[in-house]
Amino acid sequence: MSDKDVRDAFFDEVYTIGGQDKDFVFLTDDMDAFSLRRFKQDFPSQFVNIGVAEQNMINLAAGLSLCGKKVFVYGIASYVTLRCFEQIKVNLCSMNIPVTIIGVGAGFSFSFDGPTHHGTQDIAVMRTLPEITLYNPSDSSAASRCAWLAYEGKGPVYVRLEKGVYPSLGYGEDELADGFKIVRPLQGLNIVSSGFMTHEALRLAEGLKKRDVRAGVVDLFRLKPVRETFLAKVVEKSKVLVTVEDNSLVGGIGTIVGEILADAGVSIRLKRIGVRDKQFLHYGSRAWLHQLNGLDAESLLASVSGT
Repeated sequence: MSDKDVRDAFFDEVYTIGGQDKDFVFLTDDMDAFSLRRFKQDFPSQFVNIGVAEQNMINLAAGLSLCGKKVFVYGIASYVTLRCFEQIKVNLCSMNIPVTIIGVGAGFSFSFDGPTHHGTQDIAVMRTLPEITLYNPSDSSAASRCAWLAYEGKGPVYVRLEKGVYPSLGYGEDELADGFKIVRPLQGLNIVSSGFMTHEALRLAEGLKKRDVRAGVVDLFRLKPVRETFLAKVVEKSKVLVTVEDNSLVGGIGTIVGEILADAGVSIRLKRIGVRDKQFLHYGSRAWLHQLNGLDAESLLASVSGT
């Protein structure tokens, strides 16, 4: 499935779910995706475009769920989280309602659309909700399985979807259950990342190898909850951990890993690399925005080489 767009892989499974379960309902805030058009055409009674009214969409999802429907909602990541936080907290999470929120546009992937569309703060915000499960698939096969994990979930779920086609990471069922995969063998220095940035982390590890620095790479597929197996299989086998993300350093993957280290009383070095704690009121390519934050290949290599 490495030749399939991550979104299409996810929504192809949504189509399958819709065909099997007539109580499955899909809501969108006027957002489209190529593979969603077939769903809309074949299951019109299960598809609602509520328009640019994200808060109402969450409220409607809560009501439909309480009436026995299984509901997925879909929109731009920054809108369906930040704009709707109160509705998600009160109307979904406080009652542990099994609604899945799909946010497309992780990190700087909506680069030219500017600061309103940058998905760099959603992890920090959404992980504060005790009931939420948070997925961030890094390839099409994980995205496909993620659709079913969300559908089978018993509480609210947030899925961050990338755009584009990425090499397969070859997730197995046990690794999906763990919520992470060791995609490059562990060393003393190991890089933890997620989504699009896992593939950048793999390139970083290859660049480090040319400088005689060995680095493992871990893809964190489920950002919340992180299972205790992460401590045993990754943290306890590391001397240095580096987190790489195009999310805010405040509350992102670096914070997640830092909390794990602190709670376990593990004293190893942690280097966090991510989006600086400032407003980026910029329009440009993802590569350019990464360069502004020291997330381009050259900057990453320079930053980690001396770790």
